[in-house]
Amino acid sequence: MELDSASNGRPSRPPPPPPAPSIGRGAYLAWEDLTVVIPNFSGGPTRRLLDGLNGYAEPGRIMAIMGPSGSGKSTLLDSLAGRLARNVIMTGNLLLNGKKARLDYGLVAYVTQEDVLMGTLTVRETITYSAHLRLSSGLTKEEVNGIVEGTIIELGLQDCADRVIGSWQSRGVSGGERKRVSIALEILTRPQILFLDEPTSGLDSASAFFVIQALRNIARDGGRTVVSSIHQPSSEVFALFDDLFLLSSGETVYFGESKFAVEFFAEAGFPCPKKRNPSDHFLRCINSDFDTVTATLKGSQRIREGHHEMEVRKGSEASWFKQLRTLTKRSFVNMCRDIGYYWSRIVIYIVVSICVGTIFYDVGHSYTSILARVSCGGFITGFMTFMSIGGFPSFIEEMKVFYKERLSGYYGVSVYIISNYVSSFPFLVAISGITGSITYNMVKFRPGFSHWAFFCLNIFFSVSVIESLMMVVASLVPNFLMGLITGAGIIGIIMMTSGFFRLLPDLPKIFWRYPISFMSYGSWAIQGAYKNDFLGLEFEPMFAGEPKMTGEEVIQKIFGVKVTHSKWWDLAAIVLILVCYRILFFIVLKLKERAEPALKALQAKRTMRSLNKRPSFRKIPSLSSLSSRRHQALHSLSSQEGLTSPIH
Repeated sequence: MELDSASNGRPSRPPPPPPAPSIGRGAYLAWEDLTVVIPNFSGGPTRRLLDGLNGYAEPGRIMAIMGPSGSGKSTLLDSLAGRLARNVIMTGNLLLNGKKARLDYGLVAYVTQEDVLMGTLTVRETITYSAHLRLSSGLTKEEVNGIVEGTIIELGLQDCADRVIGSWQSRGVSGGERKRVSIALEILTRPQILFLDEPTSGLDSASAFFVIQALRNIARDGGRTVVSSIHQPSSEVFALFDDLFLLSSGETVYFGESKFAVEFFAEAGFPCPKKRNPSDHFLRCINSDFDTVTATLKGSQRIREGHHEMEVRKGSEASWFKQLRTLTKRSFVNMCRDIGYYWSRIVIYIVVSICVGTIFYDVGHSYTSILARVSCGGFITGFMTFMSIGGFPSFIEEMKVFYKERLSGYYGVSVYIISNYVSSFPFLVAISGITGSITYNMVKFRPGFSHWAFFCLNIFFSVSVIESLMMVVASLVPNFLMGLITGAGIIGIIMMTSGFFRLLPDLPKIFWRYPISFMSYGSWAIQGAYKNDFLGLEFEPMFAGEPKMTGEEVIQKIFGVKVTHSKWWDLAAIVLILVCYRILFFIVLKLKERAEPALKALQAKRTMRSLNKRPSFRKIPSLSSLSSRRHQALHSLSSQEGLTSPIH
């Protein structure tokens, strides 16, 4: 909006919009009559988050979405990116290069406000693994590394490329560098449109400037369309934005080039004082209580004619096996470097195994040793596997990374589940082997390699089942504290129905015996452990002169364990439960991502039926009926009745 030489200072007619883009020249994104509401099915008023917004974003330019807290910045950004929550409904049109189109993975990238990264990896490793997960399998390793290095240079990450991201156990890169790493991950596939949710949140002014400067370069050099919500930038950061979309209470206050916003507010009766940050001035004028300001301007733009197809790529062009290989390697590296994932547990397992071994050292074959053997076997298969819940915090962090990468289309659910188990396999083998060897040799269970091997396998698959169960819990209850409570409760029920605290024949038949004890790994693990240790042994009788007791008699008559099937069938049952938990994990993840769109569609239909019955639900005129100019004529705020400037 340029001022002419006339003394009245009114804006002259802006130049006509640029011609429609041709294929490959970038993505022109426009939104028409965009309204977002939260329905109230109880009959109360429907809350509008956004009300009839119109605007567009151009390639090669960076747009700032600004407004007070609660004005609808994040809602508008999520609406444009297709990431609205399930309980809200959006109406209106989103147009890509003049036609309705779905913003698919590969065309659009979204950088969340929270930087969800693996703290154990370096900056270069993080970007490299992401590149191998998403870039075409036809690219050579050298070509992928070239893209990675180019992205590192583009975001100015050369100085910190070999430093770890950082976590609770190790200090890493700065907040600004973390944000630039998050941006680097999203631009690897060269998306046409880049959305960012408050990328400067929590950063100092210098870090914020470098982040926005990097985004400006991305828009300029790559011809990308960059749209970012931002709360209250410094004057230096604000000057980097090309366009400004100013919101208040879900309505448009200003839409246009950012450099003309000061003139707009001055013309409207709210001049910006000297030495004041323009963005501070704007937000002070249009705080959420200052509703009258929103009546001054509705940004308008006629949608350009022409139908231009965009080349849409999938989120990942890598093959399934390449994704599996890359994800397995990355997960293994993360597990190796994260002390809390397995290493701390291995140390605890060693200490507890030594304690168990010394307490039950060389139990022998006396009558009292029967109870000692049963207690030791029950503790190992029950309480020691319970310690796997210690990895739940790491599971939660891993699930955060999965959800973030899944939303961006990095890989499929099956790849993640398989790679997660394969990468954990060496650690589970180490846990079971160390625990089994220490306790088996110190307690002196039934001698023989096959019996030791079964003992270790029993521990291995029992721990694997608990790990799988905790992953299911982490996917259903992403809250750390509630997840621990839920997981501990489930494992407690499994132990109570395992046959250790109360014999299996004595459990109530309805529900607890059938099906709970059959569905839990605990009963099968204890039965297998008893058979592995007792069968083939003889024990001294309770009273002298009586015949010796065989192991078969002990576990059948005293502990109610049936010997009609082999211990290997018990082990096979644990393996089957493990597979079922992994399948359940897959189903939960799939249902969460597939059920959400279906629920949204169902809720949208119900909402629209409800809204259409209300006369108050009116649409504003469509963009096609509005002026072809980027801005409408300004209306002085001071001319409105009863309105005075809050700036003194």
